[in-house]
Amino acid sequence: MNLSKFYHPGDAVYNKLKIIHFADLHLGIEGYGRTDPLTGLSSRLADFLTTFDKLIEYAIEERVDLVIFCGDAYKSREPSQTQQREFAKRIRRLSEAGISVFLLVGNHDMPNAVGRATTTEIFDTLAVKNIYVANRPGIFKIETTGGAIQIMALPWMRRSILMSKEETKNLTFSQINEKMQEKLTNIINDSINELDPGLPSILASHIWITGVHIGSEDSMTIGQEHVLLPGNVANQAFDYIALGHIHRHQVISENPPVVYAGSLDRLDFGDEADDKGFYLVEIEKDKANGKRNVSYSFHALEGRRFITIQVEVKPQDTDPTQTVLNAINKQGIKGAIVRLQINLAQDVAGQIKDSAIKEVLNEASYFTISKDIKRENRIRLASQSAEEIVPSEALQAWLDSTKVPEGRAKILMNYGKELISKVQQGEKGA
Repeated sequence: MNLSKFYHPGDAVYNKLKIIHFADLHLGIEGYGRTDPLTGLSSRLADFLTTFDKLIEYAIEERVDLVIFCGDAYKSREPSQTQQREFAKRIRRLSEAGISVFLLVGNHDMPNAVGRATTTEIFDTLAVKNIYVANRPGIFKIETTGGAIQIMALPWMRRSILMSKEETKNLTFSQINEKMQEKLTNIINDSINELDPGLPSILASHIWITGVHIGSEDSMTIGQEHVLLPGNVANQAFDYIALGHIHRHQVISENPPVVYAGSLDRLDFGDEADDKGFYLVEIEKDKANGKRNVSYSFHALEGRRFITIQVEVKPQDTDPTQTVLNAINKQGIKGAIVRLQINLAQDVAGQIKDSAIKEVLNEASYFTISKDIKRENRIRLASQSAEEIVPSEALQAWLDSTKVPEGRAKILMNYGKELISKVQQGEKGA
């Protein structure tokens, strides 16, 4: 494989480069959204585009030199025309602002069949100014407003591209993945020899690195995947390793920086507690010794919030509906995507006023309600049912099972024993 096909060494210099690294946009996710009756589009598409616009505005206002996107522009491998149009409009804004854009192909950008175009390939076909598309491994030299930079691209790779059927015929799934790891590592190592040591260099990849903390992507991937070890990518020849595919932003190592940008917005409740956004990377030439200094920082973007509200309604609760409403009001749910989970006993389930709860939840962008109703089981003491034990023991078992406070339980037990005694004496007299 000729890794230098896209690379033409030049004399361009740089002093300081400002770069945005983001990934996993996933336009087309519609879960937890509403359909706009006028456009027929999901409200979730608007959510993702609004967040994307914030990144675009930041890039233009801060005069960023380069934007690196590490794959998965869409949820579907065959996005709708509307989704493609909206993505292209925003990429064009960057191009027209003089910002170079590097688009790496992720697994969701790959077509269902070999030979079909990837979802971002159209930018390459039309030769859109300042836009570079990487759908195969290679070294790209990119001229930016801040100077030249080289990017080693390692997009998502199909097994069929790297390995023949004959090669994998007698291998187990685990052995195939090991072979994939070896081939991908060789691609990276071979590329290092093609790099110009005088220029900043970045490895951009859409890949799973072992040991990462995952977010929502565990529900979006099917089957096992080939992975790389951190040491396979953390080569000192690169100033920064920009990664996509894992939806939780994180730094795998710091020398050199190996960084997952995470998804740009929250996709589902798996992302509920995660901040979302992008990394700003700065590469500056040290005038004293000529070395390159790299700094990077995460910039959070305000997106649609996901909130889980869990409410435990006690059996002795005299106003269970108000208990639920109080729990909701503590959260500040306006505009959020909310799932309400109510745990309650069967005795009070009928007292819950669903209409009152839904009225309050209407303040959310979207909500779901689930109830876990605990069916009352017959109280058992050792191997005996309540009908088989003496009344005082049955009363004690009931007090224990309903977790009545100790002081109140003693009072109830004393009254209970007195009442049981009177009933038993009355039965004898009869």
